[in-house]
Amino acid sequence: MTASSIRWFWYASPQTFFPLAGTIARWCGLAAALLAAAGLYVGLFIAPTDAQQGEAYRIIFIHVPAAWMSMFLYVVMACWAALGLAFNTRLSGMMASAIAPTGALFTFIALWTGSLWGKPTWGTWWVWDARLTSELILLFLYFGFMALQAAIDDPRRADRAGAVLAIVGVVNVPIIYYSVKWWNTLHQGASVSLTRAPSMAATMLTGMLLMALAFWLYSIAVTMVRVRCIIKEREA
Repeated sequence: MTASSIRWFWYASPQTFFPLAGTIARWCGLAAALLAAAGLYVGLFIAPTDAQQGEAYRIIFIHVPAAWMSMFLYVVMACWAALGLAFNTRLSGMMASAIAPTGALFTFIALWTGSLWGKPTWGTWWVWDARLTSELILLFLYFGFMALQAAIDDPRRADRAGAVLAIVGVVNVPIIYYSVKWWNTLHQGASVSLTRAPSMAATMLTGMLLMALAFWLYSIAVTMVRVRCIIKEREA
């Protein structure tokens, strides 16, 4: 057994992970604040005005990174839940529980800012568009995961029940991502893709990526704070 694998199993224990989580939370929280300030400055003051949507488009610097994080966090939550279900590790279930509220928050922000963007763009606050509807289902999956865990007194049984729901719900994530390709929807296609050049100005892309990184580090920070609270509660 190598030294790296020994350290990995060492931090798999809630008691030994507890102080590390505190350190990660502090540094990630600070980095998230700095990156968010930089991203908002670029997005609100440096990025040019969109020729078609005017100033209203600037909501993308919140909306798009929040939508990315809503899907990414659900996949990460499901992975932690699956690890806990497969290997019966306590920390895995705690991590899944700690991620869920932040994922629900970003899903709500994505839906809320999408409505604010849709009013001047589409002329309505909400349409039963494929992407919007599947994103709303994602919010219900987060709520369902948290409600199911809260309804079961035994934490280990709650983790297992939540893991099953989280794993089944993963099927909704590719539906959200590919909905604009599979169906004729009002929602515009992706402006950023790994397979082609971005269809936006470099300053717009910079601001969006800065905000996405800030949201990611914020998610890590608050997850670490929350998992420390769960560890205290369960290990008391």
